Amino acid sequence: MATLSTPTVRLRRLPALPAVVLLGTLAGTLALSGCSDPGAAAVGAQPTTAARNGVVYNTSPDQQRLRAEKDPALAAKVPELINKDGKLTVATTAGSIPLSFHASDDKTPIGVELDIAQLVADKLGLELDVQVTSWENWPLKTQSGDFEAVFSNVGINAARVKLFDFSSYRAAYMGFEAKKSSTYDIKGSDDISGRKISVGSGTNQEKILIAWNQELEAKGKAPAVLQYYSSDADTILALSSGRTDLNIAPFPSVTYRENTRDDLKVVGKVNAGWPSETLVAATTLKGNGLAPAITDALNSAIKDGSYGKVLERWGLAEEALPESTTVTETNFGTPLAGETQ
Repeated sequence: MATLSTPTVRLRRLPALPAVVLLGTLAGTLALSGCSDPGAAAVGAQPTTAARNGVVYNTSPDQQRLRAEKDPALAAKVPELINKDGKLTVATTAGSIPLSFHASDDKTPIGVELDIAQLVADKLGLELDVQVTSWENWPLKTQSGDFEAVFSNVGINAARVKLFDFSSYRAAYMGFEAKKSSTYDIKGSDDISGRKISVGSGTNQEKILIAWNQELEAKGKAPAVLQYYSSDADTILALSSGRTDLNIAPFPSVTYRENTRDDLKVVGKVNAGWPSETLVAATTLKGNGLAPAITDALNSAIKDGSYGKVLERWGLAEEALPESTTVTETNFGTPLAGETQ
């Protein structure tokens, strides 16, 4: 992936809604290339939502997750330091439906990320211990050992492989959404020139927009105006009211809104690793030996069909991978199963 020089970014101050403070810590630097969409928990979610894509989303705290049996051979691969308390401590940000969010009780973390984490924990014979954290905090807390794995739409990138190991489990795309009455068709930088776009601070989608603004400025065209909001609710309110033209977020989230609302639609899709490609992966501390065990557990779930059923449950079958791969600094850059060649 090409190294980007620091561009001129045009920001717009939004007095009515608090802006997200740009990250300046080490954790923020590590999170800059991430795929997650940080924000507040889903507000006003109902126990079930029937979507136009045929999926009935269960947003209640009673999830009745798909479970798996312990595989003794896989459990034996778990490092002793992690296995000793019998738990797999998993961090998630609980910020975006249907990836990871709070249930209708506003406190129970649910979503496809945690369903997949549950399958992995079951296969490894461990109790799933979910810890909700902010997006900017997971890198340091994983390094400190507070978290043993992160399942929160984290993408693999060159900065992270220096500190973490990965087990891929889902395709990684970002989506542009707009009002249903719009005629936008976003395929590249030219299509966002002069537009007001809401984006999460410290995210991979922000990184893409900054790079696209560089391209526009090099061509002498007006860059997009990036806008930052403190929550998903504020972001969508700004979009639906016309205060912003576009919003960019993880593709599963914009697809969910397109299928559960009458006023928004998806108007573009881009790989989260643009200009290269990436995948979503379970994230573990570099060299601690846990990633290979998670990869094997994921491949077991893929083989027995439970992985596919989890993705179908959340309407994400199109993001399924044919296999999970362990990615470390050593093999980073090698084409992975699920990436377009």
